[in-house]
Amino acid sequence: MLKGIPEIIGSDLLKALADMGHGDILVVADHFYPPYSKSPNAVSVQAKGNTAPDMIDAILKLMPLDVEYCETPLEYMVPDESSGIIMENCDTWNEAIAAAVKNGYKEDCAGPLERSKFYKKAGKAVLTVCTSETRPYGCFILQKGVM
Repeated sequence: MLKGIPEIIGSDLLKALADMGHGDILVVADHFYPPYSKSPNAVSVQAKGNTAPDMIDAILKLMPLDVEYCETPLEYMVPDESSGIIMENCDTWNEAIAAAVKNGYKEDCAGPLERSKFYKKAGKAVLTVCTSETRPYGCFILQKGVM
């Protein structure tokens, strides 16, 4: 048994986080994200029963964001400009940013990433955390920093 580990972080996720290095990419995916086709080389860990912002909050208690080398080490999926879908705000995004702030980061560490660009970047992920998030555009990318 370990102390200080958030209860929603299972042993598989804890090991995967420990195996990540500086600059590695982690996807916190919503319920509908296809981890094997979009992040085929990533370790896929199930965290069902949790929302994406809850998982981000728990992960940020253990893993630093890459604020030194990355302008937005927390990115959230937004509709492609060409989609015709306009979303200026989303509870999921706001809750994820609030989780980052709660864990000592500034709001501007987070930024939007269009869906097609998100999928391209997610293809480089080393870890995908699959949640039960069902709200639209509930996918996030976190880039690991150093302590």
